[in-house]
Amino acid sequence: MLKKLVNYFLQGLLFISPLALTAYILLLSFEFTDGLLRESLVVLIGHDIPGLGLMIIVVLLICVGYFGQTFIAQPIKRLIRNSIQNIPVLNEIYSSLNDLFSAFVGDEKKFNRPVLVLINPEAKLEKLGFLTEEDLSILGLEDKVAVYFPHSYNFSGELYIVPSSQVRAIDISPTNVMKFIVSGGVSQLENKQID
Repeated sequence: MLKKLVNYFLQGLLFISPLALTAYILLLSFEFTDGLLRESLVVLIGHDIPGLGLMIIVVLLICVGYFGQTFIAQPIKRLIRNSIQNIPVLNEIYSSLNDLFSAFVGDEKKFNRPVLVLINPEAKLEKLGFLTEEDLSILGLEDKVAVYFPHSYNFSGELYIVPSSQVRAIDISPTNVMKFIVSGGVSQLENKQID
């Protein structure tokens, strides 16, 4: 009887833990984002309205995104980019972050070509990753490509330079491949092309 109760407890824990952790992360994100403007809004309005700060930030980001797509914003973006390029350390930080964010969103997505790479031919060991650069001639590497391998249960990864002959494209949605890798292979791969 005790063994059954322990088993039910573990099953309940297994069921509720992902839901509770997801809710907790969403709550923390909400509180952090909403709290960015809380003090200013309390001074301006006179009392605290939960969610108002988050709503203002979302609307502001939508407006900035819309404005950033217009022809009027192009000279401003160019001016900011040129100003930052003249400051050595700031230029490296800004360009790295800009490239990183552009890899996930925008027109220049980089993690949209999932591949399977043969890591060890003898053992037929393969690894899932994302092809990020096919032309490495600037490095003097003609037959190699750059493949990014995300880590499981983490939001980090490693970049490998591998022979292009050992890389093969796979016809699975990049979102599903990323989810599969980050989950350590626990998430199911779906063959639906969403992206």
